[in-house]
Amino acid sequence: MSAAPDGLALRPPLFKGRVPGILLAGAVGAAALGLSMLPAVAGLGLSALTLAIVIGIVLGNTVYAKVAVHANPGVDFAKSTLLRAGIILYGFQISFQQIAQVGLAGVLIAALIVGLTFTLAVQLGTRVFKLDRETSMLIGAGSAICGAAAVMACEPVVKGQAHKVSVAIATVVVFGTLSMFLYPFLYPLLGMNQEAFGIFAGSTIHEVAQVVAAGNAIGQEAANTAVIEKMIRVMMLAPFLLLLSGFKRNDPQCAESGAGGATGSAGASAQRSKLCIPWFAVWFIVASGVNSLQIIPREVVSVLLKLDLLLLATAMAALGMRTHIGAIRQAGAKPLILAATLFGFLLVGGLIINLGVMHLTGVAIR
Repeated sequence: MSAAPDGLALRPPLFKGRVPGILLAGAVGAAALGLSMLPAVAGLGLSALTLAIVIGIVLGNTVYAKVAVHANPGVDFAKSTLLRAGIILYGFQISFQQIAQVGLAGVLIAALIVGLTFTLAVQLGTRVFKLDRETSMLIGAGSAICGAAAVMACEPVVKGQAHKVSVAIATVVVFGTLSMFLYPFLYPLLGMNQEAFGIFAGSTIHEVAQVVAAGNAIGQEAANTAVIEKMIRVMMLAPFLLLLSGFKRNDPQCAESGAGGATGSAGASAQRSKLCIPWFAVWFIVASGVNSLQIIPREVVSVLLKLDLLLLATAMAALGMRTHIGAIRQAGAKPLILAATLFGFLLVGGLIINLGVMHLTGVAIR
């Protein structure tokens, strides 16, 4: 049998050798979904994604080694390809109509929070805390946009190692959970009405589940406004990924680190000459647009969202199983300190941004 010409090598079947790992990751993801529906767990604001990565890390550092040879291909497929599919379907959670419900103020606040938080993360992470750019970007994305889902969505663009992604997600869990309990305590102290406080909470709390928990602890109006504002931040994920891809293409430090060992201006120039478009982000926007048109029956959308949650939980479980505690421990306290600094900015700086934009746009605060 003659060899295939260069560049024409036959691709292996999509699921060849991957079924055991996919089934394992899927089982963990499904278990996390089941646990997240228990009243006691739901009351703690722990999402299925958080539970999936925690269970995955426990398995990955205990029994997974015994099946790693057979499971690795499928697990790696789950944390890459299935992740992208999950991010695309995530678009069906949001619609352009949601923007109209909070108006110009909500959009401006979300854009400022996302842009300033991520910029601060990269600058402080690399210059002050001396972290690598990938870790800084992942922590910044999780804090700025939508928590663990944003970290996972940025991974294909940033190309961060599994332990860096896990570290970033861990910071989201810690400070997002803290926000969930702190914001209801702040509500009477700030003297804001429920709508204004809902915009503040939705624009600054990390995870959607945490926003829901914090908003419901205040009141229904606060909860509804907070979720809509949070969805606007989620909607900014796709353009953010496109901008991030362009930034990495033109930034010499990012180009050199991603050039497979190429050094010098020639290697950086070659890397910058090719723009890697995260197509899953484009399809994310398409899914949001289709959802906005309301041409798909709500029953079908409901099924798609359930499938989406399973895909994302499966990807999280796979990531956890490929994460080694030793690598997380080696990262040290600096990622946590960076995340704590961003949490402080979201709390104080976010409040200042909210009050300023609301004042300029005529939104009633009290």
